[in-house]
Amino acid sequence: MATSPPVALAPVPPSPARPSKLWIVLLIVALVGALAAAGGYFLLRQRAPAAPAAAAAPVPEKPIFVTLEPLTVNVQSEGRGRFLHVGVALKVHDEQAKARIVEFMPEIRSRVLLLLSNRPPESLVTTADKARLAEEIRVELSRPLGAGLPPQEIASVSFNTFVVQ
Repeated sequence: MATSPPVALAPVPPSPARPSKLWIVLLIVALVGALAAAGGYFLLRQRAPAAPAAAAAPVPEKPIFVTLEPLTVNVQSEGRGRFLHVGVALKVHDEQAKARIVEFMPEIRSRVLLLLSNRPPESLVTTADKARLAEEIRVELSRPLGAGLPPQEIASVSFNTFVVQ
């Protein structure tokens, strides 16, 4: 029997090291933990300023208005009769002022009528004219309504209707 000479095998290079499954699992867990921490940080950061801002915002007061029935007065004109038809609302500070105005409504209406009558129609055309008239009405109606009564606390005067013909 013939034997063949032994064949020399070439050395096998070592295979590259494969990471173990344990390292892959640890890497995934660390990545998920980092993402969760970052998400929680951003959520808490967004919610924190909202609470103090809401608490710091002032709550506006509910306005209190007293509406006068529309008034029609003659205005000063040359030759032909002209009139002013106006609706007025008064903004007051409290319910006591509102009750006092309602109680003295005939005098309030009389004061407004006297203030509006015999005005030239040209003095009631522009926005500035109407603003000046509203301020005059506010000042006139802020005077005390009777002896011993306090002055009215009228914050502003608004026009609901305003027609000059």
